[in-house]
Amino acid sequence: MPPGKPNRENRQTSIGLSCAVLAYLTWGISPVYFKTLAFVPALEILMHRMVWSFLFLLLIIIIFKRWRPFKEALTNRHNFRLLLASTILVSGNWFLFIWAINSDHILQTSLGYYISPLVNVLLGTVFLKERLRNLQIIAVILAGSGVGYLTFHHGQFPWVALGLAISFGLYGFIRKIAPVEALEGLAVETLILSLPAAMYLFYLDYLGVGSVFRSGVHIDLLLMGTALVTAFPLLMFTIGARRLQLITIGFLQYIAPSCTFILAVFIYKEPFANVQICTFIMIWLALVVFSADAVLATCRSGQAVPSTLSKKTTLSIKRS
Repeated sequence: MPPGKPNRENRQTSIGLSCAVLAYLTWGISPVYFKTLAFVPALEILMHRMVWSFLFLLLIIIIFKRWRPFKEALTNRHNFRLLLASTILVSGNWFLFIWAINSDHILQTSLGYYISPLVNVLLGTVFLKERLRNLQIIAVILAGSGVGYLTFHHGQFPWVALGLAISFGLYGFIRKIAPVEALEGLAVETLILSLPAAMYLFYLDYLGVGSVFRSGVHIDLLLMGTALVTAFPLLMFTIGARRLQLITIGFLQYIAPSCTFILAVFIYKEPFANVQICTFIMIWLALVVFSADAVLATCRSGQAVPSTLSKKTTLSIKRS
């Protein structure tokens, strides 16, 4: 092995770890950003997010000369149909996330993204005929028990958390089978909705009820900045995922819901009684079991699988 190779590998790993952690931290504290837009209707925020994200991603595609794969993703009929379905799911996921943040349901968003990896396992079992290992079965049972306990004792079904987890899981499943990279795929998704989104925003402006250009320059900049909230962490994740192992990415993904949990309980003072405590304990135990299973599976394989930007790695972990 050349003398400089270990140093280069260590440097690349450090860069990857820094970028991945930055991505998950950005996703985790994003509720703070959307809270500053709480007086703007969630649907209007979503439309701005679609329009400005597409313009920003288009600029990135031009700068990094990714026009050809973007065009291929847009013109391939099979891929476009898959991306059309994923667009519907991601737009629903984004809308529910924004609505939940601005309706004081941040704790449920945290719960939803804690559950999400387990939903991915169930989807793989149902649609891809993957077999659950024993520890995975235990993890799913623990998570299901936590949700059931919250529903039974709190008297309210956690539909926000499950809605986020299921829509995100289905989105990840579709993007897993669609042979399109993350950047180009998200650009196509935002393109699909950017035209109707722009029309809706122009309509609001025509009625005189739109927020942009009426609520101050800082609000205009925040609405435009939803593009950065969308694209920046994705680009950081892309850089990190190319340089890290799958098992590392698997552990790092819990940073985001943990940050959201801290914000909900300690900053925004959302109710966190014994019922919620017991539910989260069950979910956390499920994730410990789930992570232990992932470590054991990696050890049994006898090799460290590099986390290249495969569809499975990038798209099953990508956040709102």
